[in-house]
Amino acid sequence: MAYAYWKNDCHNDPAVFELFYRKNPFGGEYTIFCGLDETLKHLQNFSFSSAELDYLRQCPALIHCDAAFFDDYLANLDCSQVKLYSMRQGCIAFPRIPLMTIEAPLGIGQLLETTLLNLVNYPTLVATNAARMVVAARGPPTKAKETKIRMMEFGLRRAQGPDGGFSASKYSIVGGFDGTSNVQAGLKLGVPIVGTHAHAFVQTFLRLDQVAEVRLRGKGDDGGEEVRLLPLVLEYRKRLDEMDDGGWSATNDGELAAFIAYAGSFPNTFLCLIDTYDTLKSGLCNFCLVALVLDDLGYTPRGVRLDSGDLAYFSIECAAQFKTLGDTMKTPTKDRSFFFGLDIVASNDINESALLSLSNDGHAITVFGVGTNLVTCQAQPALGCVYKLVQLNGTPRMKLSHDIEKVLIPGRKIPYRLYGKQGWPLLDLMVGVDEEPPVEGESMLCRHPFIEQKRVSVVATKVMELHVLAFDGERGIVFPVPNIFESRQLAQDEIKNMRPDILRAIDPGQYKVSVTDKVRRYLHQLWESEAPVVELC
Repeated sequence: MAYAYWKNDCHNDPAVFELFYRKNPFGGEYTIFCGLDETLKHLQNFSFSSAELDYLRQCPALIHCDAAFFDDYLANLDCSQVKLYSMRQGCIAFPRIPLMTIEAPLGIGQLLETTLLNLVNYPTLVATNAARMVVAARGPPTKAKETKIRMMEFGLRRAQGPDGGFSASKYSIVGGFDGTSNVQAGLKLGVPIVGTHAHAFVQTFLRLDQVAEVRLRGKGDDGGEEVRLLPLVLEYRKRLDEMDDGGWSATNDGELAAFIAYAGSFPNTFLCLIDTYDTLKSGLCNFCLVALVLDDLGYTPRGVRLDSGDLAYFSIECAAQFKTLGDTMKTPTKDRSFFFGLDIVASNDINESALLSLSNDGHAITVFGVGTNLVTCQAQPALGCVYKLVQLNGTPRMKLSHDIEKVLIPGRKIPYRLYGKQGWPLLDLMVGVDEEPPVEGESMLCRHPFIEQKRVSVVATKVMELHVLAFDGERGIVFPVPNIFESRQLAQDEIKNMRPDILRAIDPGQYKVSVTDKVRRYLHQLWESEAPVVELC
């Protein structure tokens, strides 16, 4: 296309493109916009290298092209004449509202299409998926302060390659997740990294004599003597066996050995996967035995992880056991308060539906580790953003379709968000670039772009322009490249300020996306002028 534009001498015609989507993902009513950070980097560094031009010259589809196209046009092409207006990263978005508006000469504007779509589609999708899972786990924002549930991204091994894995880790944080198992994301982004041992670690140990010499010094006792953990653990095992009429000595010895070995290696972050053999009769008991010894030595155990079975039931049973031991194992020197702060981590193929079900049924889980269903966006693997020409040489352009959803709203438009008395957004409004912006306290007619009868009069208490100028040609990046923590905070603020019915996972309320009366009238006038008149015989 770029060559055809150049060949027909229209490659420098001033054009306006819009990047937007037509339908919210996951059956929901909102989307979290992401990808601005990488888009700005791309625009700042756009150019063709000599090696890239040499490759293009010998491509079969381009081998006939004039040499000047490569030597004069592409070799000197950059984004010095490109302007990018964008939503802020982390902002809630709605269908048809431009996530980005690109003002550029036609040739370079067209060449940016695929890369910009790639840089926005997946980040926006995974951030939205993450945000929905956070809401499902913690409940509506009005109740979010009542829960301490944390969300961890565990999806690297199931992601679509290393690049997809890194992007998932990055943008799930924007969506509200608290940490990741991806160490590279921790290194490059400063994201908290988390993780536990695998079943393989437990399977490695068969007998208690394998850990007979595992020793540990008391915390803060740098000059003190190291003590052997196994005798201390077995002492608690015998004591609890006597108190509980047996059961504690029937646990799997290999698993207990593994937990002792792990405690000797990670006494400050002791968190065990307890479902290798039997979650309640073995894993939970073995964890508690080792945890008591660590507490005696001044360390604070972290908790357990559940990776199979009835997560709600197991979590409640674990919490009950912790409470029982916290109450019964007190000593004059040890209050055993750590039992009341232990984490119960749940993984096991968790998705949004499972989170909603667990929230409704009740559980004692404090941390969710979500992998496959988060990073692959299994419920909907693509967002469907599009990149469309809406204006050329100052003249609005449109695309018609038999599918009303695909009819393009023509012309350069500026999106605004109008707020009501309760502080919630009422609707988003697209205003023609040559129109006056909406004004707080003044009535504004807002119309559905295609259904004539759908219209409302809005008196907004607050008006917010949704776009900022982020890239300005030769000046380059003029809006600070957002880091993921700033974007995360914006996303959280936007969710808290959104109407609760919009956030519902099932049967959400409908959010209005409107145009001004002038934009609507021009849309239908252009529609009539562009659409052929069918002659019936």
